[in-house]
Amino acid sequence: MEKKKLTPFQTAAFGIGAVGKDMVYALSATYVMAYYQDILGLPAMFVGTILMIARIFDALNDPFMGILVAKTRTRWGRFRPWLFSGTVLNAVVLYALFAAPHVEGVPLMVYFTVIYILWGVTYTMMDIPYWSMIPAITSTPQDRESLSVVGRTCAGVGSALIQVGALLLVTTLGGGDDPAHQREGFKWVGLIVAVLFVAAEILCCLKVKERDGEQMQTSTIPEMFKALFSNDQAMITVLAILLINGSLYLTSTLVIYFFKYDVGVTLAAEASWVDNYTLFVTVGGGCQILGMMVVYPLLRKFLGNTDLFKVALGLAMAGYALILVTCLVGQASNMILLCVCGALVFAANGILSVLTTVFLSSSVDYGELKTGRREEAVIFSMQTFVVKAASGVAVFISGIGLSLIGLEGNSDQTGPVVAQSAQTILGLRLLMTILPILGLVTAFLFFVKKFTLTDGKVQEIADALRLKKEKRNV
Repeated sequence: MEKKKLTPFQTAAFGIGAVGKDMVYALSATYVMAYYQDILGLPAMFVGTILMIARIFDALNDPFMGILVAKTRTRWGRFRPWLFSGTVLNAVVLYALFAAPHVEGVPLMVYFTVIYILWGVTYTMMDIPYWSMIPAITSTPQDRESLSVVGRTCAGVGSALIQVGALLLVTTLGGGDDPAHQREGFKWVGLIVAVLFVAAEILCCLKVKERDGEQMQTSTIPEMFKALFSNDQAMITVLAILLINGSLYLTSTLVIYFFKYDVGVTLAAEASWVDNYTLFVTVGGGCQILGMMVVYPLLRKFLGNTDLFKVALGLAMAGYALILVTCLVGQASNMILLCVCGALVFAANGILSVLTTVFLSSSVDYGELKTGRREEAVIFSMQTFVVKAASGVAVFISGIGLSLIGLEGNSDQTGPVVAQSAQTILGLRLLMTILPILGLVTAFLFFVKKFTLTDGKVQEIADALRLKKEKRNV
């Protein structure tokens, strides 16, 4: 049986789908707190509590969404019906999220709670089938790597577009930067992003299709979970995703405190801590995209995926260690050094995000050869599950850590900030660097000991499955 290669247009359509869906995710993840707390006036504690509850509920919902996708049988395949319907529903809910009615108090609290939970559910409806499609689109390992690189890179581009341009659009379309105008601006931005999102996923659905003849055995929920947990390579990859993303989310949560209370105090009135924070995350985001788009393909020419995974983990750990050393030698306000160290961390994370997607795709074939069932949706639902779980754990650890080190205070975005004790600053630096290093070291040890899907092994499995299908079709 001849292996059908993906066309450049199909690959591009898959990438455009990632841009659209991560624009939506970034808009919600980055600005929903500011919109409902700062602009609409809901209590910060209430908004934070709802965000945490919804995140936990959404994470628990992911595996069941994966099962629903896996058991779907339609003339359009298993994935595209969910991708399309989830996109349309999520776009409507996204607009509603940023077009809240003019009510206050309890009615607004109820509205936010219902709409945000609905946003998470509908996003899961389209996110899981999107990533689950990769091993169902092509059996060629090279094409799967290409799709993983394109998907992760374009997802980074979609997120960066929102982080860089959303507030500018809010101010421009709303006609000002006061709360009333920002409220109007967010409504328009929500509508624009929702429309672009639907257009991107329609293109993806039209041009990216499952392979003809792909079948998956219908099974019960207990059987599906048994197949998942018997796939040791998928579980090792899932554990690596949990540890890697947990480390990065921990950094992302704490770095704003670092720039405000450590770097900001050092800079005093010389510069805004927000400007330096923005510079750092912009450089980091750019390097993360370069890691996926440039560094990974370049190093891939010389290293196998498993070796490259170890190198990327090492680079990330080195970046964290250098940030700590930079602070301990009195260079916490040296933005050049901080950006160089951050570039290592984020570029390495970009490589790791591509590799974990590739490893999950390979584990689907591994599981099929081992059990006779293809469990793309169930396995890839675990990716979204653990990413959300990692985020929740990181928020929880950050909150406890900040309380233990005694960090207090608040101030304006410019000028001097409230000074913290030397012990508090040291604790903040250690939380932001040592804990992520420990997470990455744990991921490295488990990976080295348990992961077996080398490039050669992946090709052997692909060849074996192809022979089985050829024999079955004779």
